[in-house]
Amino acid sequence: MSSDDSSNERMNFQLLLRRRGIVDHAVLKAMDEVPREEFVEAGTREEAYADAALPIACGQTISQPFVVAYMTEQLRLRPHHRVLEIGTGSGYQAAVLSHLAAEVVSVERFRTLADRARLRLQRLSRDNVEVQTVDGYDLPDELGLFDRIMVTAAMEAVPDELLGRLTKEGILLAPVGPQQGTQMLTRFTRSADGVAREDLLEVRFVPALRGIARQL
Repeated sequence: MSSDDSSNERMNFQLLLRRRGIVDHAVLKAMDEVPREEFVEAGTREEAYADAALPIACGQTISQPFVVAYMTEQLRLRPHHRVLEIGTGSGYQAAVLSHLAAEVVSVERFRTLADRARLRLQRLSRDNVEVQTVDGYDLPDELGLFDRIMVTAAMEAVPDELLGRLTKEGILLAPVGPQQGTQMLTRFTRSADGVAREDLLEVRFVPALRGIARQL
């Protein structure tokens, strides 16, 4: 692909996100700065900037760009925030988050995905991202609390233990609903009065499974 073609592709990518309602300039800038082609499989690089989910290793997917941008925008990130991502996948969402937050901890149950994502992020000098092979339903105590939590796989219900990882006024974003079918992207906001829930958008995500995968 020529440099002109690449430039046009990235411009169309930004126009697509704007047309679909993404208005946060910091989010748009982060989406522009992360080379999505580095996070897709070799056979789908020509489709990297299409607004579609694409297959990656271990039967997982990289979410479509609009969903990545929308979830990032709805997380209401600030530069000082510490963020937890559950479901590293290719590492693309973590890379976007890393441009907007002070620290990103991303956990993945598939060791293959975690190892590949870690290498990609290191290659792109995203030094404020830490990738761990961890069960998202059983987080180590030493991970502590987070200002923001993003779950990138479908949960039938968000565990109280996960909501308990939020700091005061923290936000958790997750696709909630049946693991096969359509879920509701839901934002949970902690306050002195408890945790408020807000439904945002219908989505389809791969299921969030318990445990660390044995072979992959």
